Amino acid sequence: MFLLIVLFGFPVYAADSTDTILDKLNDALRNKQRYVQMKEERILNFKKIKSADLTKEQEYNYNKTLYAEYQKFNSDSAIFYVKKNLKIAAELQNKPLLDLANLQLVTLYSSSGKYRESEAILKSIDKKTLSKALLQTYYIAYREFFEHYAANSYDVKYLQQIRKYRDSLLTVLDPNTLDYQINKIQQGMSKMRFGNAQKQLMELLKNAKDDNPQYAMITYLLGSIYETTHQLELRKKYYALSATADIKNANKDNASLQELALVFYEVGDVDMAYKLTQSAIEDALYCNVQFRTLLMSEVYSIINTVYLEREAKRKTELQLYLLCISLLSLFLIVAVIYVYKQMKKVSRIRGELYETSQKLAELNKDITETNNQLQERNSQLSESNHVKEEYIAHFFNLCSAYINKLENYRIILNKKATAKQFDEIYKMLKSTTLVDNELEELYKNFDIIFLNLYPTFVKDFNELLIKEEQIVLKQGELLNTELRIFALIRLGITDSVKIAAFLRYSLSTIYNYRTRARNKAAVSRNDLEEMVMKIGLISLIV
Repeated sequence: MFLLIVLFGFPVYAADSTDTILDKLNDALRNKQRYVQMKEERILNFKKIKSADLTKEQEYNYNKTLYAEYQKFNSDSAIFYVKKNLKIAAELQNKPLLDLANLQLVTLYSSSGKYRESEAILKSIDKKTLSKALLQTYYIAYREFFEHYAANSYDVKYLQQIRKYRDSLLTVLDPNTLDYQINKIQQGMSKMRFGNAQKQLMELLKNAKDDNPQYAMITYLLGSIYETTHQLELRKKYYALSATADIKNANKDNASLQELALVFYEVGDVDMAYKLTQSAIEDALYCNVQFRTLLMSEVYSIINTVYLEREAKRKTELQLYLLCISLLSLFLIVAVIYVYKQMKKVSRIRGELYETSQKLAELNKDITETNNQLQERNSQLSESNHVKEEYIAHFFNLCSAYINKLENYRIILNKKATAKQFDEIYKMLKSTTLVDNELEELYKNFDIIFLNLYPTFVKDFNELLIKEEQIVLKQGELLNTELRIFALIRLGITDSVKIAAFLRYSLSTIYNYRTRARNKAAVSRNDLEEMVMKIGLISLIV
């Protein structure tokens, strides 16, 4: 493998070690919002051009530029400008412009999950009337349509369609272009020619800059090859390069973050896998790329479960450590008190000995008796000193044992600190709200993902209620408790016990919510939940 790297070369960036590349990825994730702001500022500067001052043809090109900026950034905005161009092309009665706008709309619709609409547009376009340039766009639109569709259906026949339209695309692309070379490489990969594909990608990577969108594609394809050939470190490295390039280009429709999250999950780095998954879901929701949202939901549920289980285990371990420290502290306090009492006892005996010596000086009459008393006192003093030495030694043994245990605990904490888990240590020591925060985050993600699947759910649910009882959400609220209960019912979870367990409410509370909803239904109260189960059904089928 080292010889292969030497023969085919790397750009300066790819020559970095995997750790360095991951550091750059983490830096890009920290500055992710800044790259988004840069993208928005660039778009805003372009929008300062007043469309009213342009001819219809110029306005069409103006909208086409905005479409290109929004295509991988915000599909809703991209659709908006393509639809404006559809209207302009119709007014100009310019069929090539109309066909171009329709083909652009096809890809946007299919990425948003509107497969029926996308397919209908494609079937409405007569391939024979298209120019060579539009034919390229036509084949790309068809290829991406089946790529998006295959992401959800996993059917071999769709993969065959992808290969078919890629092959057709290669017949009309200029062989000297980068697009032709990348599609040709993908064709080879589909035929399991990974060695040749790797060599060609390495050649392309020599001249690719990391701020170029094609750089992200080239490194992603390399990561895919190393995934297929089971080369974990190289797979991690090139997916990380691709993800970093996507973040810096503010590309919200990307697959690299998801693939890299799975790599870290496989190697047991749940923290990194969780962070990457969160970032990928945020991107997919921001761009409204439904097929990626669905894919990431599956990955997120797996990684989030492992993450929460591990956090709960850490909390339990910390509580155990704190209990041990408390017990050791209690034992130390008891030992100090005990030793203190023994020292007071020794001090008291010494006082008594002094008084006895004074009496011996005064009582010279009975020297024998005094000498006997003195010997007795000396014996007591010796015994007391022995007791003192014994308990002082016992005290130091206890202190030494306690220090050793503290040192062991310090080593455990030091290991966590060395792993740079400072935030977790601080939160575990100071906060008792970890589970609540995670539940809040879980409900927030549930609301976002559910509303992405059923965007008209709140409106459709309100239509089932009488007008004066319809639900009005608070500012910033996606779903409230009542809506969340019926969202779960919409997902097929009708058991009140399961709903109560998920939402952390009592069974009686859930029952009362469901009863109140039936009482204010505009339809038959017995049919309410059955009609809730049908919300969004038609739109999902379409």
